[in-house]
Parts: sequence; C-alpha cells; structure tokens
Amino acid sequence: MPRAVAINVGANTNLPGFRAPVFPDGRFEYVPIPEREPTREPVPTYADLDLSTDVPDDHLETPVHLDPEFAGVHGSEAYTYGDEHAVKAGPLSSLTRGDFLLFYATLSRRDDAPADWGAFLVGEFRVARVVSGEEYEDLDPAAKEAFSSNAHVERDPFDARVLVAGDDDSRLFDRAVPLSEPGAGADANRLVTSLSNDSGKGPWWRRPLRFDAEATASLRERIREKQDS
Repeated sequence: MPRAVAINVGANTNLPGFRAPVFPDGRFEYVPIPEREPTREPVPTYADLDLSTDVPDDHLETPVHLDPEFAGVHGSEAYTYGDEHAVKAGPLSSLTRGDFLLFYATLSRRDDAPADWGAFLVGEFRVARVVSGEEYEDLDPAAKEAFSSNAHVERDPFDARVLVAGDDDSRLFDRAVPLSEPGAGADANRLVTSLSNDSGKGPWWRRPLRFDAEATASLRERIREKQDS
C-alpha cells in the first residue's frame, strides 16, 4: 500500500512576494519561486513563462527555480523534484517506488470565502525513484539523465540532499484540493488534522505532511473527487 508525503512549493508572500490565484471552481496556476543561486546555464525568467498571474514588473526578468517540474508545464519534459533542506529531505528519502509525493501551495483565493488565501494540494508524483545527493553523484550518465533538467542539477554547484523522479502517472492537478478551512488559511481542515501526522497547529502550511497507507488511500479518493467535479 503506497504512502505519501506532501510538501509546500510555489510562489508565496516571502518568495517572490505574491501568491498565485485559485478560482471558485478550483482552477489555479502553478507559479514557481525565484532562483536564488548561480546556475550553470541561464534559466527561464517569469517573463518567459506563459502566466496569467499578474507578476510585478520588477520580477519579470527574475530567473525562476522551476522545482517541482511537471511534464508539459512551463516547458518541462520530466517530473522531478529536488531539495537541499534536511527538514524535507528526511521525509522524502523515506519514499519508495509507487509511493506519492504530493505538492501543496498557498494560493490567493478568488472566491467569496472569508479567507483571502489558503493552502491547496496542486499536484502529485507517483514515485519512480528517490536518490540522495551523494547517490546522484555516483550514478552512471544514463541514470543521471532522468534528473538532468532538475533545478538543483542546474545549480552551480549542485546542492540537492535528495532528488525524486516521478513516473508517467504524475501530474499537475486541474483543480486544487483545499487543505485549509474557508474561514482562515491558517486553519487546517480534516485532510491535515485527521489524515496526516500533523496537528494542524502553528504554521502547518510550511511543514512536510506525512500520510500512512490508509490515510493516503482516503486522501487520493478526495483528490479524484475534486478532479472529476
């Protein structure tokens, strides 16, 4: 039975200073954070992405850290994610082939809810492979190719503690799945408080959320319902 880990990604009020929108029917836009480290080759800027989000003029030429990458989105052709932070690398390293890596983002609400923002699941990888940064360095060239477009591989120097590749069942969702209550973005709903290992207290929307096999099955049913609605 697969398990799941959900981590926070995407533009937020700290980086780059704005959130992507989510609309009443659940449609949303995936906007990455800025790239803050040197890269081996030039990477796309916000101006290069086909975004409907109103990006401030002073950010248009800012390079983006396109991580996670979803095939067919923003020019990506693969499903990869990397992270240099131990707090995320630990849970991610526990995933194995067939498990799920879920991504959530804080989004600006464009509906009549009292809250002006919330945390929402926005995509998933069905895990194909997980390697540590040290393991990646020792891979043969053919195996490294699966991660070649990842933003951390493109950094100079390479800095990921963990890399995850998703299989062809991975996807960016069509509709975001709420993790927050409509009354306040900081209030976690039952997908967090009842299914994950997190209490939903404090800044839960910044933390990795773990789901055991039973909880993952329930969570994925909710995801299917939302995508089919």
